[in-house]
Amino acid sequence: MTMDVYDRGPLGDLRAAAAESRDWLCNVAAPLWATRGRTPSGLFAERISLAGIADPSYFRTFVQARHIFSFCAIGEMGWQGPWQALVGETIDLLIARARRADGFFVHRLDANGAPLDGRADLYDQAFVLFALGAAGAALQRSDCFDVAEALLSVLERHWSHPAGGFTEGEIVDSRIRRQNPHMHLFEAAQALAEASGRARFEALAQTIGSLAIDRFLDRESGALLEYFDDRLVPAAGEEGKIAEPGHCFEWAWLFERMAKGGWPQGAAISDALTGFARRTGIAKGVAINEVLVDGTVRNADARLWPQTERIKAAVARFQRLGAAEEAVEAVAAVAGLQRYFDVAIPGLWRDKLKADGSWVEELAPGSSLYHIACAVLELHRATMGAAISA
Repeated sequence: MTMDVYDRGPLGDLRAAAAESRDWLCNVAAPLWATRGRTPSGLFAERISLAGIADPSYFRTFVQARHIFSFCAIGEMGWQGPWQALVGETIDLLIARARRADGFFVHRLDANGAPLDGRADLYDQAFVLFALGAAGAALQRSDCFDVAEALLSVLERHWSHPAGGFTEGEIVDSRIRRQNPHMHLFEAAQALAEASGRARFEALAQTIGSLAIDRFLDRESGALLEYFDDRLVPAAGEEGKIAEPGHCFEWAWLFERMAKGGWPQGAAISDALTGFARRTGIAKGVAINEVLVDGTVRNADARLWPQTERIKAAVARFQRLGAAEEAVEAVAAVAGLQRYFDVAIPGLWRDKLKADGSWVEELAPGSSLYHIACAVLELHRATMGAAISA
């Protein structure tokens, strides 16, 4: 039979947490970030002080791309503000002014939208692809998918690596290869494949998923490793044993999405990654920064973003398993995230919680809005008008 079980117990708590999170994002955070520090050229604020003053000194391309996704997500959740105009203006600026003659996108812009740091980085390109997928879907602009295909061609032509994946470009130390930009390429490929239906993006998602299984995962512990040498062998010494619980959750969520699309390995990999992260990476109600594959805590501080990835993994698992314990875990993760929102000006946040319970004093990073919006969107989609068969 079918019954609405959200009215009681863990599932009711999950629905309440989703509604509260959506209200804060759409009615508090979105109006602030849509206006405070928005430049006449069409850029979103990079950082805003906890006193509400935007920093105009630079605007990283990947942060603009993240804002584009965030406002597409906020629009999907029902915000009545001018999200289409904001998204359209910023994506057009990136395409027109942040793209180099060789097809790569630059690292930083100034407040007028002119290149401030012309170097190209794989992490930045991944987020530009992601933004093109989000904007193309939300604004029904197939030209965004065309630009994404052109950028993917540039990546494949210039940065494909014989050991698998891609080199990381012109900024980071080329002696160390990381899973992280590949994770965001995986995310971008999924988003573009879903939005455009183009087989090329689906093929990229399949390729990076297979690369992660073959190279990035520690089969004994179930953990995701962070750092590798040029051959994608784990880096020497302790560096090659580092795992970040937040990234384990994030990859778990991405593999859950692949499982939904019929990938047979997806659910088992998600189970392993989530199990490791929950066993080793949660302390004092929050997901911490770093552990080693044997479970030793390496960095017990806790940034904001791992809290959002913990939410996303739990929500995806709840959707697959229908288990009350996943709803409980998602609600606990939301409570952990909300600690970061306790600031004088609502709609801002703190980013770095120290192990002793104190905070690093710094500006609120605009880059975090993407993590928050993605987690709240997952909560929204999972609980909106839902009824469960029992």
